[in-house]
Amino acid sequence: MLRFFYRPKEEKDMKKYFVVSDHHFYHKNIMVYENRPFDDLEHMTKELIKRHNSVVKKDDVVFFLGDISFTNKEKTKEIIEKMNGYKILIMGNHDRRNRNWHLDVGFSEVIKYPIIVKGYYILSHEPVYLNDKMPYVNIHGHMHGKSMSGGNYVNVSVEQIDYTPVNIEDIIERFKVD
Repeated sequence: MLRFFYRPKEEKDMKKYFVVSDHHFYHKNIMVYENRPFDDLEHMTKELIKRHNSVVKKDDVVFFLGDISFTNKEKTKEIIEKMNGYKILIMGNHDRRNRNWHLDVGFSEVIKYPIIVKGYYILSHEPVYLNDKMPYVNIHGHMHGKSMSGGNYVNVSVEQIDYTPVNIEDIIERFKVD
């Protein structure tokens, strides 16, 4: 199911839109599976927060495309509160807790299904398999170090984007048609 229109609740106050996926906070095995360049879980957490805040400002909007945390509510809340921006979670396959849990830890909005933004960009956790004639661009996570074949997919798993959220305008610029 796709939501075909999205407008943040406080759009007039928002500046930039960012996308990022698959933080996997406090998931020990992800460091091995994806060869993440961090000494330990604490180092990974601090560095992900630092890189996030290096580009995202207080009034910016951040779409987290799933798989945010593998730790308890208190620790997750502490992490999310340190991260700048109006935070929107599009739930991933590892976000098994209910919507209210994610709202309680600091997300402003929690969405269960992919959404379309700016009329052309599908934001989802897992790739949405598109017909090659479809005009949409799918910005997704889930695949970590792998990429989809075909030109209309952008993997924003942290491993693909130097562990730093990407400004959606940079993606839009890449797909501009003259």
